[in-house]
Amino acid sequence: MKTNDHEVIFAIVNSGYAEDVMDLARELGVRGGTILNARGVVKEDAAAFFGITLHQDKEILMMVVEKSLRDTVLNAIYKQMGMAKKAKGIAFSLPVSDVAGLAPAKAEAEEAEA
Repeated sequence: MKTNDHEVIFAIVNSGYAEDVMDLARELGVRGGTILNARGVVKEDAAAFFGITLHQDKEILMMVVEKSLRDTVLNAIYKQMGMAKKAKGIAFSLPVSDVAGLAPAKAEAEEAEA
C-alpha cells in the first residue's frame, strides 16, 4: 500500500534501554516496534575527541509511526534517552513510501472492543 503518512523512526541506544524507549513511545501513541541487537563501532580517537565513552553493545528500535507523531516521539527520545543520558541514544527518521501489514488505528481499536 502506498503511503505518505508514515515514517520509520530508528532509535539506537545502549543495550538494555530499547524497552524503555518503546515504553516512552507507547505513551505518545506508537503502537509497537522491533528491537535488533547491534554492535557499535567507532575510532577510539573520535570517542576521545568528543569526550565520551562508547559501549559497543547497542539495541536498535525501529518503529513505523504516523507522520503526525514523528516530531513528538523524536523530541521525547532526545530529551529522555539522548547522548547526555545513560541510554546514550540517537534517533532519526526516514520516510516510508510503501507499507504492508499495518492495521489502521481505527481497525485496531474496533478489534479490541470485540
